[in-house]
This record gives sequence, C-alpha cells and structure tokens, in this order.
Amino acid sequence: RLRIDGEILDLGRPEPIKLLKTKKHTIEAVVDRLALKSETGGEGIRERLLDSLETALRWGGNTVVALHQAPAATAEVWEEERFSTDFCNPETGFTMPRLTPRHFSFNSHLGACPACQGLGTQPFCDPGLLVDHEMTLSKGAIRPWRTPDKRMGRYYKMVLETLCVATGASQEVPFHTLPEAFKEQLFYGTEKALEGKPFEGLVAMVERQMETSASELKKNRMKAYFSRKRCETCGGSRLRPEILGVTLQSGAGGEHREWNIEEFCALPAAQAQEVLAGLELSVTERKVVEDLVREIGARLGFLVEVGLGYLTLNRESGTLSGGEAQRIRLATQIGSGLAGVLYVLDEPSIGLHQRDNERLLGTLRGLRDLGNSVVIVEHDEETILAADYIFDMGPGAGPRGGEIVAEGTPAEILANTDSLTGRFLSGTARISVPRLRQRPPMEPAPGDGWLTVVGASENNLKHLTVGFPVGLLSCVTGVSGSGKSTLVNDILHRSLARQFYGAKEMPGAHERILGVEQFDKVVVIDQHAIGRTPRSNPATYSGVFGPIRDLFSGLPTAKVRGYGPSRFSCNVKGGRCEQCQGDGMIRIEMHFLADVFVECELCRGRRFNRETLEISYKGKNIADVLELSIDDAAGFFRAIPAIYGKLEVLQEVGLGYLKLGQSATTLSGGEAQRLKLASELSRKATGRTLYLLDEPTTGLHFADIQKLLEVLLRL
Repeated sequence: RLRIDGEILDLGRPEPIKLLKTKKHTIEAVVDRLALKSETGGEGIRERLLDSLETALRWGGNTVVALHQAPAATAEVWEEERFSTDFCNPETGFTMPRLTPRHFSFNSHLGACPACQGLGTQPFCDPGLLVDHEMTLSKGAIRPWRTPDKRMGRYYKMVLETLCVATGASQEVPFHTLPEAFKEQLFYGTEKALEGKPFEGLVAMVERQMETSASELKKNRMKAYFSRKRCETCGGSRLRPEILGVTLQSGAGGEHREWNIEEFCALPAAQAQEVLAGLELSVTERKVVEDLVREIGARLGFLVEVGLGYLTLNRESGTLSGGEAQRIRLATQIGSGLAGVLYVLDEPSIGLHQRDNERLLGTLRGLRDLGNSVVIVEHDEETILAADYIFDMGPGAGPRGGEIVAEGTPAEILANTDSLTGRFLSGTARISVPRLRQRPPMEPAPGDGWLTVVGASENNLKHLTVGFPVGLLSCVTGVSGSGKSTLVNDILHRSLARQFYGAKEMPGAHERILGVEQFDKVVVIDQHAIGRTPRSNPATYSGVFGPIRDLFSGLPTAKVRGYGPSRFSCNVKGGRCEQCQGDGMIRIEMHFLADVFVECELCRGRRFNRETLEISYKGKNIADVLELSIDDAAGFFRAIPAIYGKLEVLQEVGLGYLKLGQSATTLSGGEAQRLKLASELSRKATGRTLYLLDEPTTGLHFADIQKLLEVLLRL
C-alpha cells in the first residue's frame, strides 16, 4: 500500500495509479497495519510493532508517521502523529544538532544570535549624533552636510529652505529650539519636501551611504553617527531562540517555574543560589548533574561571601565598579582553596565602602588561615590596623623615600613618633576639616544654580532625580555597587560630553539633564596614565615644557644657529636623537615575553643630539633641565614667571619630588591624577567648568589627601 497526498491506495488493484506531472505529490509507504485489542492491552503486538517501527524509521530517514483511529469511530477518520529519532520537531521539520556547552555560549557561532552575532546590540543611525544642538542651521548644525561638493551643497540648501518654509523654522536659531515638526521631517523624511518629490530623511540617507559606499574612509566617517540599541531578534539575550527553549525546572521559594539560561543568568548571585538548590530532578538526573550543581553552588557562594550577592550573573564586566571587580578576583582565589601561596595585593580596598571593608578583611584572613602569606600595599586605615605586621615606608616620596621608617605590630607603629602613618593612625595628626563651608543655593526651579539629572535608571538606579549644586564641591558616596559611578560617569559625564564635544558613547538611561547651560565644558580627572611612551613626562603634560623650549630657542647661540622651539622637542625630528627617537631608551620586542627597554647607546639616555645639547642656560642644557626635580627647577627658573607659575602649582599638589623629564609610564595612579589637577589649576579659569573625579583619594596617603583637598577647594 501507498499513501499518496493523504489517501491510502492498494498497489494490487487492477487500475493503474495516475499522478499529475504538474503537481508536487507526497508519497509514503505503508509499512504495517495493526489492530489494538482492548482486552489484551496490546501485549501481543509489541514485537511486531517494534519490527515495523524499525523498518519505517530506516526507510523514512529516521521519521515515521502513525495514523490511529478510535475504536468507537464509525467513519474513516484518522488522527495523524509524526515521530522522529532525530533532534527535531517532526511536525515542522525543524532540526537541531546534539546540544553541547558551546551552544549555550554567545561567544560561539553555535549559540550566538545570528542577527547581532552574540553582542546583544545592533548599530543604528542616531539622530542625536547627526546635529550640533547648540549651532544654527546656517552655521552648519547638520554634521554630515558640512563639507559637501557644490552639486550636493545646492541640493542640501534647497532641502533646508523647503523644510523651513513648510514648518516655519528659522536657520538663525540654535537647532534645539527648532519646531519638532521640522526635526521629524529632517530626520525621517517627507513626501512633499522638494516640489512634490519625496525627501528620504537624514537617517535613511546616512544608512544608505553606509551600506552602499565603497570607500572605507567614508564608512569610518559615517560610523560617528551610529550608536547601538538592543537587538530586535534576541531582545538583548544574545542567544538563539532554540537555545533559550532549553529550561531547568526549580521550586525555589515555593514557586515552580522553568528557567532558561538567559533568565537564570539575569538573577542576582544570591537568588541564583536558591534556584539552583531548588532544582526539581529525578534520581537519575540528580546523579548526572550532582558534581556540576555542587561546583556552581560553591562559586555562587564565594560571590555571596565577599558581599556580591546582589550582582546579576550576566552583568557586563565593564559596568562593574573597581571594588566589585577586585572582590570578584578575590572570590576566584578563595574558590581555588590553595595553601602555601604568597598573595600580593595592591590596594584591595580601592572602590570599597567602609561597610564592605570588613567583608574584604574577612576574606583576606580566610586566605591567611588556609596557610598562605598575604602581603598588601595599602593606605586604608582599617586594613593597616587589621594587619599582623606593618612596614612603614618613607620618610617622603620619590628620592626622599626608599627607607623603612618603622616596622612592627599595629600597636608599635601607633606608638612610634617617627612614623607619619603612625601619627595619623593614632590621631596625633589629622586631615583638617574646612572651617568655613559654602552653602548650596535654595532649591528653586531645577536649573537655577543646580545641575539636575532627571529619571536616571541605568543598571540598578531606580528612576532617580538628583540635583548637584553649581559652584560647590559635591561628594557622591555610598556602598560599593550602589550606582555612584553609573550616575556620575555613565549618565552625567557621557551626556555632557555628547552635548559639548559630540562624543559617540551613549549615556546611561535617563530622561533629561537640566541646567547644562550654566557650564561650557566638562573635565574628567581620573587615575589613567597620562601617556604610554617614555617621551610623555610631567614637563610636557603640565605645559611647562613649552615656555622652557621658548626660553632655549631665544638664547643668542640658538638664534645664531637658527634653532626654533621645535629643535628642543623629543617628538620632532631635528633636535632629538634619531636612534631612540627622543625616548632615551630603545624598546626590544620579546614577542611572547614583556618588552625590554635598554638605554640608547648613542645619546646615553639624554634624548637629544650633540648639537642641541651645546645650547645651555645658566650652565644647563635641555637634557640637564629635564633631569631637575620640580622643586629644583622652581628655584632655577624663579625669575621667569611663565615657567615658575606652572612649577609652583606642581609643588602645591605635592609633586615637587618628581623629575621634569620622568617617564609618564613610571608614575603611580595618584601621581598621574595630581598632575592632571595641576594642569587644570594652571589654566585660565572660566568659572563654568564641571570637574568630575572618580575616587580621587585612591593611592593617596593621609598626608597626600590633605594636599589634594586644598587643591580641590581652590578649584
């Protein structure tokens, strides 16, 4: 028998079976027909059924169709069911490969969403980046139309004139004040823009040029107008829908529900621990996953132990605060359970609130009690007092340091009057509190004397509205991970950077920011290195090297030789040593090892060629000047206000011990930050600058914090 297009036909019948050639037919072979007798329960046909199923699966390519009819049915009504031994849905034909751990990773092409390649976001043309909101149309507010050729320039001018006439917009007012109807038609197009001809809109125009342009240079320029949004296919989960269909059943908290991998990873660590503990598994399943569940539970437990139970498992590492990242690394080490290891930690308390410090110290004691040695470089008072033994380095910084001033137990350090650290710990010395404080203006309408962020809801912020008083020193504090950096860096800084400088980074979720017109620029002062090459140094970064070069180029000997200021620069050919290109060091690439720096054989680390070094001021050439400490240089150049003024600011922030030419790569985070502050202090103040500092006391001793506060109060 055959089943053709759903109809069963007997091959032994006298008339032939005729099929239309123009139509596609479904032809199936009938392997067996069985009658199920209710009184025997089907026991008698078990072996025959198995044989027939094997035959049907072999000939049907692992797929079989079963037609069955209820015993009471009078008409020939058959219910159809499809079965398969493949990993598929036999009804639709959808087939999956055998699942492996790689299928559950968005870093693998097997599991990643095909639309966004596992990123969770897709690029889109952002209208906010296409225009300069503070500029007028006549002055070039539309960024992609600023430098067109003549033909396109005439077209753009015609588009603007037509849209302005249609919507009543003016080309002589800032873009942000234009009517919404004009903005809508400019960005998204209109049917009646140009004498009845449709205008596609700025967004569609940029997207089309991005897709069709053959020029990589043009594409890179167009990327400046694109931001990223959540992927519409996977909703930001980054995985294929079939992978999200795999679930675990858990009865955690009395609630029975199924969790796919994306839902499970969206849980905080503490809640994920509960869900894992409440998994509903059969005896066999539990035996299979027992070791896995124990291992995952232990790792979640370590995160909870170091106070990170509130973090969701899928949180992007780039959004973690410094303290959270530090504790995750510590949780990893505790989980290893090693003994006999020397752990060296560089300021583990960075980014931690005082409440979190105790958890951190408990973790460190746990490492010690396992039989390990823990060495910590630290400025934090609680951590110092929790130590079993203390070494106090000093007595000063840079060349004035390098000695052990005191060592011993915390009690011995507190009693030692020679130790500056001991004096601060015992309360003999203390950071002074300002006697007079400035009061914020009475809060009127937001924007008058206040910079107000409305509706901040990025990461774990709960739709906050926060007002910062203008002209004052404001401190944002709270426990580690409470959202401080999200509010200040991700929302406030990115929003203002976009408005003032056209920055590309998307701000965190918020409604709007009021009072921005009270500022003309935003400056971020953090602890990132000020330069990546040996040529970058305090002299170049602070701007003092410019007047020094002008001084040397103005000397009679330099004038006779025709040397200009660039002759005394390490970055320009002519005066520098060309063998090391002004570095004073030669970098030797070691490929699989760290690069090695050796002193330049030609200039012996002096950075300049012989002719340049023949020019001297008061017996010192340009290389000698770069070898001076900032304190010595201030005395040497006291008679030259343009140089002395900048050096004086560097002294005020406590960097007098640094050499003018010291490589920026050798500066600590605290030194780099104070160098940035000094360069800001030495600039002409507008009084309309917003300074943002993220944990400025990181890496600073009590005495350094005193100097830093004086600088901040001056700003």
